[in-house]
Amino acid sequence: MRDMIRAEHLSFSYPGVDDTPGVRVFADLDFRVEEGSFVAVLGSNGCGKSTLAKHFNAILLPSGGKVYVCGYDTADEDKLIAIRRNVGMVFQNPDNQIVANVVEEDVAFGPENLGISSAEIRRRVDQALAQVGMSEYAQHAPHLLSGGQKQRIAIAGIIAMEPRCIVLDEPTAMLDPRGRREVMDTITKLNREKKITVVLITHHMDEAAQAQRVVVMHQGGIAADGTPKAVFSQVELLHSLGLAAPETVELCWRLNQEGFDLPLDRLDETECAQILYDAVKI
Repeated sequence: MRDMIRAEHLSFSYPGVDDTPGVRVFADLDFRVEEGSFVAVLGSNGCGKSTLAKHFNAILLPSGGKVYVCGYDTADEDKLIAIRRNVGMVFQNPDNQIVANVVEEDVAFGPENLGISSAEIRRRVDQALAQVGMSEYAQHAPHLLSGGQKQRIAIAGIIAMEPRCIVLDEPTAMLDPRGRREVMDTITKLNREKKITVVLITHHMDEAAQAQRVVVMHQGGIAADGTPKAVFSQVELLHSLGLAAPETVELCWRLNQEGFDLPLDRLDETECAQILYDAVKI
């Protein structure tokens, strides 16, 4: 597979204020996202994951090194529109992305700004709402929707611009369990059925476990990178970084501290229950 996003020797610092020194986030970071993949990025607060996400559609530009999106250098101002057409961003608070008083008008906002014809906008809006399961709310007022529904509308607004990649920066942080589930179902469906590349910044381990690849960041670097099973089985490493493994893995790990010998790669609750049953049955 070819790279959708590629960061090479990325360095970045936030500037200081009133002669105070700046804050360095990255010094020499390499990071790649393959086209069509679903990557989850984890890390404690301040590790750099949100800063990295903002480099993926040129909200932030490198202090040093390069970031390429679909082969375009994000530092090339002439390619900015092309980059943002290819990579859409969804943020933590959906209210910050909703701009219209009617759902379908909000979803149409992005395509309208791209100068797309009315007929094509109509097609894209209908298709985007269908893809996130919100067609029946097309005429509703966004402010009357639940948090999960609002976030799905925000995602639909990005989908309507037909990007090849969606970067989501903690999109479920403000949602209840039902809203989180709705958003994650939407994300996984878009990746699986539409082959849209997904980069999910999250602090929820159960969400990261649904990705194909998990990257754990620490102090501006990469501490772990691999499949969910490979990464989450490194329980001691995660603990040393102030993180926890998914609950199923944590349970097996704690039982192992008491003398059991259970595998640490069971992310599915049913699989976990089965190995626990096998371990204790007479």
